[in-house]
Amino acid sequence: MRPRTQTVSRLDYCQYLLVSQINYTLTNFAEHSEKFSHDALNRYLEGDKLSPKLTWENVQNQVIQTPKGFLVFDDTVADKNFSHNIELVRRQYSGNAHGVIKGIGIVTCVYVNPELDQFWIIDYRIYDPDGDGKTKLDHVQEMLLNCVHQKQLQFWAVLMDSWYATKEIMLAIEKYEKIYYCPLKDNRQVDDSNATQPYRRVDALEWTELEKQKGKIVKIKGFPGSHKVKLFRVVLSTQRTDYVVTNDMAQDDTQAVREVCSFRWKVEQFHRETKQLTGLEGCQCRKARIVRNHIACAILVWVRLKQVANETKQTVYHLKHGLLSDYLRQQLKSPAIQMALA
Repeated sequence: MRPRTQTVSRLDYCQYLLVSQINYTLTNFAEHSEKFSHDALNRYLEGDKLSPKLTWENVQNQVIQTPKGFLVFDDTVADKNFSHNIELVRRQYSGNAHGVIKGIGIVTCVYVNPELDQFWIIDYRIYDPDGDGKTKLDHVQEMLLNCVHQKQLQFWAVLMDSWYATKEIMLAIEKYEKIYYCPLKDNRQVDDSNATQPYRRVDALEWTELEKQKGKIVKIKGFPGSHKVKLFRVVLSTQRTDYVVTNDMAQDDTQAVREVCSFRWKVEQFHRETKQLTGLEGCQCRKARIVRNHIACAILVWVRLKQVANETKQTVYHLKHGLLSDYLRQQLKSPAIQMALA
């Protein structure tokens, strides 16, 4: 048996995640590598310390900024529903599973250029309240602050899910003189009567035909006394209606609000692609540091795939699955196992 004692690098591990198609475990890597043993791979992931800052260092030269850009915040859950001893795993709600599962929460920040219809992951945080005492809302505020002061990104508005439509975050966005668009939960209490009637659930409001087209001014319960926002009723289907608020008081077109909010789904695209193409959920190691490093490398792999996809005008799926297509062509041309009987 060949000795495998070479030192593993971050590039080596990322390359494995990029080319592997189904199995992303260290055992699979070691079995298919002539250089690295399982122990060497484990030592690397346990000894390195990759932070979210590394994502920005790799992507910042790719980001095409625009004053009309969007910051999009959301979170996803790396499914670990069948794990028992993996650190960082906790029971939490997963939108993908539509229920509470065991998993690792990842709060993400995506930059969208609507003029080019392109987007980039620029920051993320691992949800670990037992380790750092921070909520998902804390992570969003930290990333927002970082985008404004450290990264100094050009952007016009912040898009986020109803989970993040809190007074603290919305007022923080206003403090930075930025716009936000976010749906409210159906039971959120608002007043559209200028204090002449009690607060009501947002889904219990009456709408005139003009208000359906142009929105209405409301006060959200708990906000400062004179603070008002614009509310829009956005019908997405016969079974779903979003109530979207914005501090863009000049906005008077529900269709325009629908188009702005559609860019929020770019972050969902990022979540789906990383899970399906980079092995984000594939690490079965127990230690938190190894899992953190694996997630960091998976995101770096997506950054690389997205860069090549943009350069070649392909999708990330075409690039990744194209590796199997090349293999099939090679095997049809020169089979490793010849068919003998048929």
